Amino acid sequence: MPHKTLTRRLAVAGQLSADAIRDLAEQGFTTVICNRPDGEEPGQPPLTALEAAAREAGLAFHHIPVSGGEFPESAITAFGEVLEQADGKVMAYCRSGTRSTCLWALSQARHTEPAALIEAGARAGYDLSGLAQALTARHGNNA
Repeated sequence: MPHKTLTRRLAVAGQLSADAIRDLAEQGFTTVICNRPDGEEPGQPPLTALEAAAREAGLAFHHIPVSGGEFPESAITAFGEVLEQADGKVMAYCRSGTRSTCLWALSQARHTEPAALIEAGARAGYDLSGLAQALTARHGNNA
């Protein structure tokens, strides 16, 4: 299953199958975050099947759906909390990995320099330059 590494603890990917989720445990992952709304497009595996596959493999599974280029504060906070509380490697996925990467950057912006987040995204093949203003506004903001 192709995925891209953002940090030593976080990787992102496009849509995963139930088999790919089951394989994550063998790769050292402990947690899966789905950032797609269930049924977002035809042919997308149902969320219930993916969650069941994660549980069968002993993985924690979190559904934090976002769509339409909108990243509500509740989703950003939830993503950051899952990362903070996970006791191992985390795989976040959406259709292409972009939404998961954006949520990660926004969740980390308070304590990480925006340029470092943009650079990490670029190393993984994601252009976060469009988030530069939002990342800068969040940086150092503890509200």
